[in-house]
Amino acid sequence: MKKITLLAVFGWMLMVATKCNDKAATAEGGKTETKAANDTITTASGLKYIIWKKGTGEKAESGDKVSVHYAGRLLNGTPFDNSYDRGQPFAFPLGQQRVIKGWDEGIAYMNVGDSATLIVPANLGYGSIERPTIPANSTLIFDVQVMDVKKTVKPVAFDVAGKDTIYSGTGLKYIRMNKTEGASVTAGATVAVHYTGYLLDGTVFDSSVARGEPISFPIGQSRVIKGWDEGIAYLKVGEKARLIIPPSLGYGSRDMGPIPANSTLVFDVELVEVK
Repeated sequence: MKKITLLAVFGWMLMVATKCNDKAATAEGGKTETKAANDTITTASGLKYIIWKKGTGEKAESGDKVSVHYAGRLLNGTPFDNSYDRGQPFAFPLGQQRVIKGWDEGIAYMNVGDSATLIVPANLGYGSIERPTIPANSTLIFDVQVMDVKKTVKPVAFDVAGKDTIYSGTGLKYIRMNKTEGASVTAGATVAVHYTGYLLDGTVFDSSVARGEPISFPIGQSRVIKGWDEGIAYLKVGEKARLIIPPSLGYGSRDMGPIPANSTLVFDVELVEVK
């Protein structure tokens, strides 16, 4: 029976057909199945992907938590990571820069139940960074299955129209949304806070509301940025406020993932608990 090498135009073998009717083998859950060969799609960014099996589940949107099984290999076929070996899919929030760019883009094209191969160029992977099992400037190949999507609550920005802006002596500004008779924050207390963080252009860069779980930290112990240590201390349990934090009280001149250097940060916060 004649063997057919798929994607020869790319200079490597992704899979080898074992039937003369142009079918290709793909791994799912550690088992090899025969699938009808599909076209390779190339996106504007340079990502290439092939959908081998179409599922019937929903598609993830930015911020949704997706669970993905995958097997990753280099162009020469050398494997470097495999979630099947661990017996647990990898879960991450889509579109939040928690994974390489090729994954944030590629998984967004898929529905629950889909199986695909992602061919990720170096600029959408780890670029010139050398990792223990991945050489610098490597093109990466991932066989992926989308196992589950958990829809997230979409944060809604506080309506601050008509509210007073309070200026502190440090450069922090805050807008109190309400007042309660809840417990005050005391030195050394551990607080639980729900928040959504925005850049000045309105871009959301992080949200505990979307994750459904507040963040807890000891106040005044430098476990969070200075603007938080100061701003949260002004609130009582049940109170909400908008904190407007200058770079000097935020991340300063550092790039922090989706947060550019020297960014003023806007946080809509709610003090949930004081212990």
